[in-house]
Amino acid sequence: MAQHAPPARGARLGRAAGANGSVSTVSGVVLLLPGASRFSPGPVRPLARALVRAGGAQGLVAHSVLHGPGPREEAAHWGAQEVVRRYGDVPVCLAGYGAGGRAALLAAGHSAVNSVLAMAPCLVEEAQDGSPEPVKQLAGRQVLIVHGTNDARSDPECSFRLAERAKKANRSTCRFEVHSDGHGLREHQAEVVALGVDFVLGAMFSGRYSRPVTDALAAPPPLGLRMPLASGFGRSLRG
Repeated sequence: MAQHAPPARGARLGRAAGANGSVSTVSGVVLLLPGASRFSPGPVRPLARALVRAGGAQGLVAHSVLHGPGPREEAAHWGAQEVVRRYGDVPVCLAGYGAGGRAALLAAGHSAVNSVLAMAPCLVEEAQDGSPEPVKQLAGRQVLIVHGTNDARSDPECSFRLAERAKKANRSTCRFEVHSDGHGLREHQAEVVALGVDFVLGAMFSGRYSRPVTDALAAPPPLGLRMPLASGFGRSLRG
């Protein structure tokens, strides 16, 4: 039996949603990493509900990662360890918003993680030592970044530059721009959620995506990293 990993400075998993919480039916787990403020949850909650509706029958389970005072990426890494302990060898998607989006990208190196969804990630241009945000941990993962072009809280160009560097280490990287939307991705939340569901289910189960995601993954930079999220996306997914 796997050893119980000690929580990362107060981290814990929220209650399981989807697949009736039954270990025997779980075939994939999404770890949801919220933003810095509970008053600005972004698209995490509607994404969780949509994922459970769309993927529950395939054995998809979603957990929120409730972090303590330590770095969010440590909580995300611990969450992946806890998934392995609870459910065994199942694929894990880290899906985060804002500060949680950055944590999802940073914690992607855990061996159980097969995909990362980073929504409006709050990135830094460079660390204190002058080095840029790391991308090597994204190798071998399916990676989708979604960012509003009018985000005044986290510079969308930072996520573009990270995606450029990530694409060199990992061809399975794409980025969508939500034109005129801000940090909370409220104006086009339905499209952002539909995009997230399409990406997560494709990465974890079928290996198939809607045409826009397929095109974004295949396109060379900068095309596949500045893919516009079309108004009404999701009304005819996989059509």
